[in-house]
Amino acid sequence: MKKKKPINKEIFNKEISMCKKLFQKNKGKCAWGKCKDCGVIPFLYKLHKGEFLEKHTEIKKVKDKIFRQD
Repeated sequence: MKKKKPINKEIFNKEISMCKKLFQKNKGKCAWGKCKDCGVIPFLYKLHKGEFLEKHTEIKKVKDKIFRQD
């Protein structure tokens, strides 16, 4: 039996999108602090994808991909 994820893809994408908008609008800061030190994205990955991003290099790679200007 497949285990249900705590957050679905729609919520995950909405939360990631919110982080990206705040990053771009506030130049790397939001109400929680500086984006480079924030744990929201690794937490969202854990909840949705089941991936535990622990290493600084893994986290940086994911954040760079998310925050990249399109």
